[in-house]
Amino acid sequence: MGVSTRPAALWPLAVANLVANIGIVVTGGAVRLTGSGLGCPTWPRCTDESYVPHGELGVHGVIEFGNRMLTFVLAAVAIGCWIAALIALRRARARGGSDSLPFWLSTVVALGVPAQAVVGGITVLTDLNPWIVSFHLLVSMAMIGVCVLLLDELRGPVRSAAAGGVRGLAWAMFAAGWVVLYIGTVVTGSGPHAGDVDSPRTGLDPLQVSQLHADAVFLFIGLTIGLVLVASGLARRAAVTLLVVQLAQGAIGFVQYASDLPVVLVGFHLLGAALVSASMTWAVIASRSRNT
Repeated sequence: MGVSTRPAALWPLAVANLVANIGIVVTGGAVRLTGSGLGCPTWPRCTDESYVPHGELGVHGVIEFGNRMLTFVLAAVAIGCWIAALIALRRARARGGSDSLPFWLSTVVALGVPAQAVVGGITVLTDLNPWIVSFHLLVSMAMIGVCVLLLDELRGPVRSAAAGGVRGLAWAMFAAGWVVLYIGTVVTGSGPHAGDVDSPRTGLDPLQVSQLHADAVFLFIGLTIGLVLVASGLARRAAVTLLVVQLAQGAIGFVQYASDLPVVLVGFHLLGAALVSASMTWAVIASRSRNT
C-alpha cells in the first residue's frame, strides 16, 4: 500500500486522535481531583431538568459539564480520522490493493468514544462507583494503545521481527504494564480522591494496595530493563523511551505518596499513566516485523 493513496489529513488526524485520548484522561482526572465528579448529578442530562449546568451547581457543575463537552471534540477528531481512513481504503481497493488495518483501527477508536460516554454516564448514575471508574480509565488506556498502533501502521518503518526471546520478553513487559495500570486504578479507588465527598470507596487498605502496586511496578521496570539489554534497533529505542517514562512516573508516584497525594502531582501521575500506556504499546509493537 503506497502512502500516496492516503489523504494528507490522515496522519495529523491520527496524531490528534492520540493527543485527544491522552488529553481526555487528564481532564477526566481534573474532574475527579477537584471533587466535581457529580458536578452534573445525572446523565445524559446535567440535571433532571436541563442538559447544561445552572448556577446552583457552582464551579463543580461547570468542570464536569466542560469535560462532557470535550467528548464531542474527541468524537469529531475520531470521526475525521475514520473518514480519512475510509477514503484511503477505497482508493487502495480502486487500485487493486488494500489498506484495511488503518480503517479498522480508526473504527475501533471512533466506536470507543460513544462507548466511553456511556460508561462515563454509568459512573455518574452509580455515584462514582470506584470499580466502574477504574474500568472507565482502563478503556481510555486501551484506546491510547490502539492510537499508537494506528500511527505505527501509517508511518512505522520497515523492520524485521525481533528474536523470539525478545518478543516474548516484550509481551511479558506489556502484560506487567497492564497489571500496573489496573492496580493503580484500584489504589486511586481506595484513596481520598473519590471525585465527590459522598462517593463510595473500594474498602481496601490503601497502604496494602499501594505496596502491591509498587511490587508490580518493580516487576514492570525490571522486565523493561531486560528488554533494553537484549533488544536492538527500534525495539531497544522504544524500550529505552518506556524506561525513561517509567522512571519519571515512579518518581512522581513516590513523591505524591510521601506528600499525602496533592492533587497537582496526582494529575501529573495520571498523565504519566497515559504516557506509559502509549510507550509500552510502542515497545511491544517495535518487536514485531513490518514489511511495508
